[in-house]
Amino acid sequence: MITFIHKRKKPTSFQVIILGFSGVILLGTFLLMLPAASRAGTWTSFFDALFTATSAVCVTGLVIHDTVSYWSAFGQLVILLLIQIGGMGVITVAAAFAMISGKKISLMQRSTMQEAIAAPKVGGIVRLANFIVKSTLLMELAGAAVMAPTFCRDFGIKGLWMALFHSVSAFCNAGFDLMGADAPFSSLTGYAVQPVINLAVMALIIVGGIGFLTWDDIRINRLHFHKYRMQSKVILWTTALLLSVPAVYFYFCEFVSLEPGERILVSIFQAVTPRTAGFNTVDLTSLSEAGQWIIIVLMLVGGSPGSTAGGMKTTTAAILFATALSTFRQKEDTNFFGRRIETGVVRNAATILLMYLVLFFTGGLLISIMEGLPMLTCLFETASAVGTVGLTLGITPELGTVSRLILILLMFLGRVGGLTLVFAALSGTKKTASRLPKEKITVG
Repeated sequence: MITFIHKRKKPTSFQVIILGFSGVILLGTFLLMLPAASRAGTWTSFFDALFTATSAVCVTGLVIHDTVSYWSAFGQLVILLLIQIGGMGVITVAAAFAMISGKKISLMQRSTMQEAIAAPKVGGIVRLANFIVKSTLLMELAGAAVMAPTFCRDFGIKGLWMALFHSVSAFCNAGFDLMGADAPFSSLTGYAVQPVINLAVMALIIVGGIGFLTWDDIRINRLHFHKYRMQSKVILWTTALLLSVPAVYFYFCEFVSLEPGERILVSIFQAVTPRTAGFNTVDLTSLSEAGQWIIIVLMLVGGSPGSTAGGMKTTTAAILFATALSTFRQKEDTNFFGRRIETGVVRNAATILLMYLVLFFTGGLLISIMEGLPMLTCLFETASAVGTVGLTLGITPELGTVSRLILILLMFLGRVGGLTLVFAALSGTKKTASRLPKEKITVG
């Protein structure tokens, strides 16, 4: 008699990442449903809790209920922990607990960590994870210490909690705030021209959005820019452009009624926050359509690989732009800083762009049809969701269940990454060496 033994396949790194995020979201949903999580002491509906938990873990910031007026201290703590786990990454947090408990990190776990934080190689991944945890906690505590005097002046001893909450939310690019006690969903509009809060939040957003690999490069090579990895150079240059150009536009075209000093703060803040942070210091509905479209583009681009931010990533945008430039100049390869980019990377960048645009436009179109809202307003919302930003034109609390489910899906895909989901689904597909006959096709 022949016995057939079927070996269970181990989950791939991409599947582990997706399962990890899904598990934390479901756990957070259960905790936020509890009566202890709401100020009213009542059960929160599954879909409301799921939306909030997804937004927190995916560090987005879109909310149905104002955080400070609806959720209790316990609920706010749960949201903060979900933000922290989502910002550092589920796999990184799990690895940190394993290291603390003295457990060995297996090769499979190291490979999963590599995919989760977009590291270039498996070697040194544990050291990098250790650096991520330590630097995250240090930056968040430093941000809280800077903001605490201002918040304690305005809110008393409660200001310590508010400083910590906003510091973690800013560094993790989450955009959740505790400012809605008097005016729900007001974000940081009450501190629009307050320099300390503005500068602290902007610094935390930028530091969190640049990426841990870039900061590791800066820590090792200091000011020797020529020694940086090519990826770090691309990230720093692209980030500088995406911050400065929109800030100049906002200064000269949007906030002309403000005093020069106030205009500078407001303009820079509105250029920084679409990089997947979700805070705002002005009413975004007051912006012109051009200003709203600029924010949409910034939200779709997002932060950098291996960071707390979402979006297509700065490197994706830079590669696509450089590829177009190479095509215009009739050059075969895409180059950065004297280095050639592999064709496979360019292909991945084009795929990511297409996926984000399809999700962005399809989601916006469906919500517009179902809710009867202007297309631009809905596209702003879907860009915010898929870019894991959290900025809104105020329609989120009024959306129906199906529209909210669309935003939940977009937030999840935006955080784990579209390619991660595709690779996880197609992990069992066998590669073939055969190739079909080639034939020319005209484009453009």
